[in-house]
Amino acid sequence: MEKECWQQKGGGHRGRLRDRFLEKGLDGFTDAEVLELLLTFGTPRSDCKEQARALLAFFGSLAAVLEAPVSQLQKVKGVGPKNSIALHFVHAVARRYLRERLRGKRYLHSSREVTDYLQHALRGLKKEVFMAIFLDSSHAIIETEVIAEGTINVNTVYPRELIARAMALHAAALIIAHNHPSGALKPSPQDLHLTRTLFIICSWLQIQLLDHLIIGDGYFSFADNGLMSNIKDESAILLTSIA
Repeated sequence: MEKECWQQKGGGHRGRLRDRFLEKGLDGFTDAEVLELLLTFGTPRSDCKEQARALLAFFGSLAAVLEAPVSQLQKVKGVGPKNSIALHFVHAVARRYLRERLRGKRYLHSSREVTDYLQHALRGLKKEVFMAIFLDSSHAIIETEVIAEGTINVNTVYPRELIARAMALHAAALIIAHNHPSGALKPSPQDLHLTRTLFIICSWLQIQLLDHLIIGDGYFSFADNGLMSNIKDESAILLTSIA
C-alpha cells in the first residue's frame, strides 16, 4: 500500500511537470526540473528528482549533462541504461534539428545559427572533430558534414577528400570548423598551417574558404579576427605564380 501511495504521488508530480510544459514550455523550469522530466521518459514510473539533482552536481550544468556520454551518465547513482539513453537521445535530436534548420539558409544572414549548431555539435567532445559547411554560389547552406576525427592537422584532414566532397555537392564556398577539447580558443600553429593550405587549394579550384571556426569555451572566428585576410594576403604571391 505504501508503495502504491508513493507511486501515485510521484505520478502526480510527473503529471504536473508535463502539464506545465504543455502550457508554458520550459519557461519557469529549473535545470533540475528539465532533467527530471527527461529522465521520466526512460523510467516513467520512478521518481527522478534525486537523480536529476545528482546529475547536475556531478557534471556542473545542464549542458554538460546533455553532452556527457552514456557511460559517464551511468556513473551517477540511480541513472541506468534506459534514462541515460533518454538524455543522450534528446541531445542527438537537438543536434539534428539545428543542422536541418540551416539547410537552404544564407550563411551571412544565419551566422549566429551556424555558430549555435557548431557549439552544440562540437563543444564538450573528448576528441577533436573537423567539420565543413558547404555553400552554394549565393552562400546558401547546402550541407554540414564531419570530415575527420582525431588530432586535427594537415596530415589527418586530407584536402582531396574535402575538395572531392565539395565538388560532389557543387559547393562554391566552404566554412570549416573544429573543436578544442581543452576549451582553449587560440589557434595553434597547426590550425594556421591547415587553414593556409586549404585556402590555397580552394582558391586554385575557385572555391572560397570563408572562415575557420574553433569551438571551445565559446568560439573563435578566423574571419572576425582578421586571420582570413592575413592568409589571403600571404597566399596572393603563390596563387599568382600558380596562375
